[in-house]
Amino acid sequence: GLPPPSATVAPRLAAAMRSARFALMASAACFGGSQAAASEASLNPIRKVVNLLQAMQKKVEAEGEKEKELYDQFMCWCKHGSGDLSSSISSANDKIPQVSSNIEA
Repeated sequence: GLPPPSATVAPRLAAAMRSARFALMASAACFGGSQAAASEASLNPIRKVVNLLQAMQKKVEAEGEKEKELYDQFMCWCKHGSGDLSSSISSANDKIPQVSSNIEA
């Protein structure tokens, strides 16, 4: 018949221990994060504003660098692109008589 009680209790006990260990680790992670938030919340309001402004300054500087790089690429394209466009137009204008004579022939 039936398995002995110790055979069914042991796996259940092991599963319960694993879930308890997981719950303990999860709660420790939550409390560790809330301590950092609590210490930040207890900061002087002026310090909070200064921290926000410093973070904003870093963000704006990073965006400025990105915009400068894009502007430099655009200016490079403008310098080289107009020369390429002019040469392309002049070569197309030179080909017009040839193509016209080929079409008429």
